[in-house]
Amino acid sequence: MTYAHRVHEYGGPETLTWEEVEVGDPGPGEIRIKQTAVGLNYIDVYLRTGLYPQDELPFVPGMEGAGVVTAVGEGVRDLKVGRRVAYAGPVGAYAEERLIAADRVVRIPQSVSDETAAAVMLKGMTAQYLLRRTYKVGSDTTLLFHAAAGGVGMIACQWAAALGATVIGTVGSAGKALIARSHGCTHVINYREEDVVAKVRDYTNGEGVDVVYDSIGKDTFPTSLDCLKRRGMWVSFGQASGPVPEFRINLLAQKGSLFATRPALGDYIATRKELVSTANDLFNVLAKGKVKIAVNQTYALEDAERAHRELEGRLTTGSTLLIP
Repeated sequence: MTYAHRVHEYGGPETLTWEEVEVGDPGPGEIRIKQTAVGLNYIDVYLRTGLYPQDELPFVPGMEGAGVVTAVGEGVRDLKVGRRVAYAGPVGAYAEERLIAADRVVRIPQSVSDETAAAVMLKGMTAQYLLRRTYKVGSDTTLLFHAAAGGVGMIACQWAAALGATVIGTVGSAGKALIARSHGCTHVINYREEDVVAKVRDYTNGEGVDVVYDSIGKDTFPTSLDCLKRRGMWVSFGQASGPVPEFRINLLAQKGSLFATRPALGDYIATRKELVSTANDLFNVLAKGKVKIAVNQTYALEDAERAHRELEGRLTTGSTLLIP
């Protein structure tokens, strides 16, 4: 027997229930992992509240982790007991041990610790698809990244800067502004004290940016659209402040023939080939030192309720780990 957090009904952080569960043996194509670190992400809040409803209750939340293979199921050929692996995607991370499909994990290279892998898989692969595939960022790109001092923001802004882009980040405090500047941002806007649209126009000589990366949702709409140049792209990949209000699609034409997309990581790593390629690109920039991971908060896995409260209260920066 082992312990895990389960959600029996959707709601606040108090719905995370630490209880004994039975993991069992891996089935065909599965492995069992003894987890060494679990990543905390805002999508975990969406799972807990039912914004992203699950097939059944109760369920174990969490979508990112790292650990050691303790058993392999029938048909698993390329993973053995003792192998260090990491993953992002299948729900069920808030557990001391778990089962997972073998084709959904990647091997952790020697140059990367379990803690770094658990902190970077979901956020880092999100940054990879945003910058390399949703909109291909290069030296001629000027972009706006909301929540630049957040987990995805700190990774993506470093990576974008390494690609030669001009990076404008938004933050909510002077302290977070310092973090954003030290993690790739050319310019930083404190949205609590400054007019985001006006500052973006100042920094771009009135043109606007090529692309806005927006994980905030309701509070940054339609601000994000107003920051774009003609034919710019709005990438809405989260909704930390609530869902984007419904709008008529002709609004995009009125604001400059804009493009808009609502991507999700799962559609960029749906195949085994895509998953491995995305993870390898991420591990490559880590190995070269182009992206450095800041694990700024660590909690015991048992204390996930407190971690959720502080995450939702915007009291965290960078990456956060839950340690079994």
